[in-house]
Amino acid sequence: MKITTGFVQTADVTVYLCPENAGQPVPRLELRPAMKARGAVTWFYGRGEEAHVLVVGLGPEAKVNAERVREAAGNAARAVHKEEGFATTVSVMLESFVRALSGALSEEEAVRAWTEGWLLGSYAFDKYKSRKEARTVERLHLVCAEAGEASYEQVLQQTAIRAEGAMFARDLCNEPPNVLHPESLVELVRERFAERPVDVRVYGERELADLGMNGLLTVAQGSRYKPALIELTFCTDPSQPLLALVGKGITFDMGGMNVKSGRDISDARFDMGGACAVLGAMDMISRSELQANIVALVAVADNMPDAAAFVPSTVIAYPNGLSVQVGNTDAEGRLVLADALLHAGRLGAREVVDIATLTGNVGEALGLGVAGAWGDRKLVETLAGIGEHCGDRLWPMPLVDDYEELLRSDYADMNNIPPISYGGAIVAALFLRRFVADAMRWVHIDMANTVQAKAARGYYPAGATGYGARLLADFAVSRAEANRNAGGGEG
Repeated sequence: MKITTGFVQTADVTVYLCPENAGQPVPRLELRPAMKARGAVTWFYGRGEEAHVLVVGLGPEAKVNAERVREAAGNAARAVHKEEGFATTVSVMLESFVRALSGALSEEEAVRAWTEGWLLGSYAFDKYKSRKEARTVERLHLVCAEAGEASYEQVLQQTAIRAEGAMFARDLCNEPPNVLHPESLVELVRERFAERPVDVRVYGERELADLGMNGLLTVAQGSRYKPALIELTFCTDPSQPLLALVGKGITFDMGGMNVKSGRDISDARFDMGGACAVLGAMDMISRSELQANIVALVAVADNMPDAAAFVPSTVIAYPNGLSVQVGNTDAEGRLVLADALLHAGRLGAREVVDIATLTGNVGEALGLGVAGAWGDRKLVETLAGIGEHCGDRLWPMPLVDDYEELLRSDYADMNNIPPISYGGAIVAALFLRRFVADAMRWVHIDMANTVQAKAARGYYPAGATGYGARLLADFAVSRAEANRNAGGGEG
């Protein structure tokens, strides 16, 4: 599909963005208030050779921002695609929409947001279906005050890269475990980044043992696939302090010997959501001209029950001198993240963000639309601000030192799970903090509640959301800019 910008052009479908309380934006049509509500999509079908009109509601005008535009674009994309063979060209009236907002959103911001939302809203994971979902639109034209295709050419290219990185994250997370497992993920990453300015290093079983990465080795004991730590280095400015992005990559989590149960537990493939976020972010970063110093660390394993699997009461020794009693084998994420965090310290990272589908408890606190974040207050605030803008929302959460007692073990330095269900997400963050080097500024993001959408809405399809990919990429940009402004300091 080709995306163009410029003056009005004829198309099969003309799209109008309609906030509440705004003036009449659609010529010759009288709109009911419900048509302007957030999420509303209304067709006005043309007769004969007339173009069809699609009205997309954005809700109250005062709340219209880039995220609402992305959401509206996703809704519009799905509405058009559902009309199979209905349209090959779509024209979006952005110029009149931006003008009606009186400066609340610039035209460039509207172009970015609509393009990103349309591309992400058009996503479908249908590679295993005999009948693919229809995608007949050949040209998306954004009507702007700026004339000519070159006016926003760079904006469109950058936005396409962002969308492709997020969709890469979605693809990885959606893949079934008979296709995507620890060993195939390693090969896929090698292939994806082979032609990028990224140094790819994979630590296999022998290297993991040499480095004392016993969390990964222990968790993977019940799987037929070998664990790995994937290290991706993007260094275009070695003078900058090293930023580490750490992702949990449990490609399928059966819970180990504390086996999960349920009628359908296929969602256990989403337990690699943190890894997908990190890899999606690196996909975007490696296609940019960013001057930065970044390492991505992905801890990869399966958590399966088997005669060789680790069992509750197992004790794991880590190279920082800590021993961990396994109270529950389904709390495996923190065990493998501990290895990756220690490795980030070994590499000399000054800042580290780990992201993981770690606890169901975070969803009980924040619902299904906002991830939780713990750690360095300034970095958390930076990430929260970025999340509000890009749509990957998170909320600062407390590290309650008094809850450290919940990590107590009778025969090791700590347990991997608290004895009570309350505050589980906080205790998990406290566990990880024990493996963070003193010299590192650290943030932990628990995205277990945001990794998937149960039903299509806005620019999210049902299935993997790709949460965190855009958030981490934007964070990397912000830290690189802060470092440059500080002359290579921490910012």
